[in-house]
Amino acid sequence: MESWAVADISDQHPEAPIAVASFADYGAKTAFFGPISTVKVFEDNVLVRSALEEPGGGRVLVVDGGGSRRCALVGDRLAALARDNGWAGVIVYGCIRDSAVIRTMDVGVKALGTSPKRSVKRGEGHRDVTVDFAGVRWSPGHYAYADSDGVIVLDAPFAR
Repeated sequence: MESWAVADISDQHPEAPIAVASFADYGAKTAFFGPISTVKVFEDNVLVRSALEEPGGGRVLVVDGGGSRRCALVGDRLAALARDNGWAGVIVYGCIRDSAVIRTMDVGVKALGTSPKRSVKRGEGHRDVTVDFAGVRWSPGHYAYADSDGVIVLDAPFAR
């Protein structure tokens, strides 16, 4: 298995953007990477569920929730879908809930924080579009690498 660390990738690729938001680790897997798939929503997680119901194939679902802390976009059921469907992890620019349960799951989950409130269910938003948040442009097909030091994005897989 290939060994990597976000700090080492940053050293070798100083031009690569690093997320400036403070994402907390919630899943049991604190280091994960893969090709990016995106969802852009606001306080509505229908498209998040739809994405996580698909085979992940080692991808990282990047959820641009507008940074809202008023409700959660991922809970234990969606984290279980991510794990069971082969997603490497989920990065949420917003909140999650059921954090105690998610901490026991072998899946990567990073988010800004937690909220006990569920999201609305209107199905509004966009899938697999380029999104911008935390000082990073997240483009579908680029690669996200996340560990306890942070998140870095490359336009191709990292090679030592």
